[in-house]
Amino acid sequence: MGLADLGRIDEVIHGRMRLGIMVYLADVDAADFTELKTVLEATQGNLSVHLKKLEEAGYVAISKSFVANKPLTRVAITQDGRRAFAAYLETIGALIGGRE
Repeated sequence: MGLADLGRIDEVIHGRMRLGIMVYLADVDAADFTELKTVLEATQGNLSVHLKKLEEAGYVAISKSFVANKPLTRVAITQDGRRAFAAYLETIGALIGGRE
């Protein structure tokens, strides 16, 4: 794999914030919005925009509910998201490993 294969990188995942979200969600069943915001040191608006992009791609599922009359937003990686993330990591690894 060489520089010509850069086009294989999934642009939905490749952004710093979205990559951070995917890395975090790959190791947990689900995370709440506040947890992600804290771990990623993101603003509410910034995190919302990136989660929406991942949701539109089918990479995460977002559920909203109420706990003790307070809104709770939970985010989980989907099977499609896991496959896309694995492919992303494979592509990055091949690009780096392919350097001479």
